[in-house]
Amino acid sequence: MKLKIAYQGVPGAYSHIAARTVYPDQEYVSCLSFDEAFAKTAAGETDYAVIPVENSNAGRVSDVHFLLPQTGLHIIDEFFLRIEHQLLGLPEAGLNDVKTASSHPQALAQCSQFLKKHGIQPVQRIDTALSCQDVLRGKDPSQAAIASVLAAEIYGLKILTPNIENAANNTTRFLIMSRNAATPQDDGGRFITSFIFKTRNIPAALYKALGGFATNGINITKLESYLLEGKFVSAQFYVEIESHPARQSFKNALDELKFYAEDWHILGSYRAHPYRFL
Repeated sequence: MKLKIAYQGVPGAYSHIAARTVYPDQEYVSCLSFDEAFAKTAAGETDYAVIPVENSNAGRVSDVHFLLPQTGLHIIDEFFLRIEHQLLGLPEAGLNDVKTASSHPQALAQCSQFLKKHGIQPVQRIDTALSCQDVLRGKDPSQAAIASVLAAEIYGLKILTPNIENAANNTTRFLIMSRNAATPQDDGGRFITSFIFKTRNIPAALYKALGGFATNGINITKLESYLLEGKFVSAQFYVEIESHPARQSFKNALDELKFYAEDWHILGSYRAHPYRFL
């Protein structure tokens, strides 16, 4: 029986490509939102969700880190996908015909230099591949989409200009989410552990909560804060560190964290993808 893999977007989206790359020859379930992808996986309708969280040039994907703690899912792996954006149009269109280009806000940001150079107006849509459907429906040569080569093949659009992204190293990081925790055994390799917590309402609580990671030689690779319940005095922190929870250094650091933090929760521990160290 094939695995069912949830992703946000429609066929041809970069999340679809990531899902196909991580889990070849499986069943891929299109979801209109991140919430839907999370919900289907939490309910057992899909086995895993492949979710983009940040891009090397455009930064974090809006709302995803905020949603992660609410899903009840576990992070079991990470994957890095090289993103190559194509300017796609109708078969009869040319670059000089294009006046607008629609795509996901992240894709538009990653291609901002090309759009500005050619005087093309960006139009935000919820998905890159969904923009291709807009072009087909509009039947207007002045309307283009920014999406993948796969999207061009699926929707029968013409690549007007290939690889229009701002940077040659344009890469998106994806997290693989599951209903069940799947922490690999510590074999001495490199691991990432993701967790969340709130600090106690005392002076320098954040500094003290994270101090144990420094004294135990653990590298913090990501630290982000989010307001809770609409209050500006209450924040939750999302953290990623380079360590495995079975290691004594991690246990020591966690003991110190617990003294100054509350509502802490490990979202997952997984092998660090080789792309991190290129």
